[in-house]
Amino acid sequence: MKSRSFAVIGLGTFGSTVASELANFGNHVLGIDVNEQNVARLADTLSEAIIADGKDESALKEAGLADYDVAIIAIGEDLEANILCTMNIKLLGVETIWVKALNKTHHRILSRLGADRVILPEQEVGQHIAQMLHNPQVRDYVSLGNGFHVVDFKVPEVLEGKSLSDPDWFNHGELRVLGFMRESQYFSGENQQATLKEGDKLLLLGKRANLRQFGDTLRARS
Repeated sequence: MKSRSFAVIGLGTFGSTVASELANFGNHVLGIDVNEQNVARLADTLSEAIIADGKDESALKEAGLADYDVAIIAIGEDLEANILCTMNIKLLGVETIWVKALNKTHHRILSRLGADRVILPEQEVGQHIAQMLHNPQVRDYVSLGNGFHVVDFKVPEVLEGKSLSDPDWFNHGELRVLGFMRESQYFSGENQQATLKEGDKLLLLGKRANLRQFGDTLRARS
């Protein structure tokens, strides 16, 4: 995969984690923070790390932000700095802007400023954890928007030997079986005669309520 250039403004816990992971993937990553210690901590990890103020448009311009593919604004509790930095990055013409929000009101403001993605980390992680705690068979899930999710279920013993066309489990319009993984082998959901084994990773597409009902049924029958 072709590497891309990322600028991460705000190198606290969230920002430094994002920046470090992007760098580990082989991308060019510029880290920016007003705190000298935060910058020094990542100096050997990132492609570049500089001390600068995200509220200062000229400083961001001098740092070459306009040439970056993506900007991630991870400034924490300083609402004014977060908003001003978003405006500055937008004015510099960065193609894609992701911003960390503090709350839902802040989320609305950032969306109106033109941020491509607004993140509420604590809320999103909390929802993710709650989903997995509620359904122990859920290994992971991804929200696709408009109420739809893809969920990775660990196949329990009760589904051992069941085919993907089994009407008691899968022949419903509310859920769609995308397929399942068995170790390194993938079986498409179009293969209606494929049968499941305990421990397989089953991928289902559907709305939250229907996926939750499926998980509850699994727990009840297990």
